[in-house]
Amino acid sequence: MKDAFGGIVNVFLVAVFLVIVEGILGLVVNYSKAFRMKNEVISAIERYEGLGCFNNSSSDCRQLVRNKAKSIGYSPPGTLRCPQGFVSIDSLYCCKSSDSSSKDYYIYSVVTQVDINIPIINKIMGLSFFQIHGDTRVVKKYNTNQVGG
Repeated sequence: MKDAFGGIVNVFLVAVFLVIVEGILGLVVNYSKAFRMKNEVISAIERYEGLGCFNNSSSDCRQLVRNKAKSIGYSPPGTLRCPQGFVSIDSLYCCKSSDSSSKDYYIYSVVTQVDINIPIINKIMGLSFFQIHGDTRVVKKYNTNQVGG
């Protein structure tokens, strides 16, 4: 009977180990998707100089970002939590504009979120721990270009 009990403990330890390894691998894959999405959004904003990336939902810039999100399989959690001062764009990413030192240019800050659905980690660390921040290069300012404006 003692040998049977030892076998159950070994099976349990192997199962726990596999669950932990799978969780870590899932986190790494989703983190890399969010990081790549941040880079794609920054590239699109810089490419279109911010025009149509925020206000016009049918613009080429936003369509490009939506297509890139589909192609890499990026889908943030159901409720995208943007930091204070940021605006949610298409429920894919958060963005805000800030004036650079020059009054003729903007710098856009972009935040993407890692989709992780492990309840214990969400309760302990919170989803804001799994957000990726990035900034664009300096982009020329246009009057109708402001995020949230």
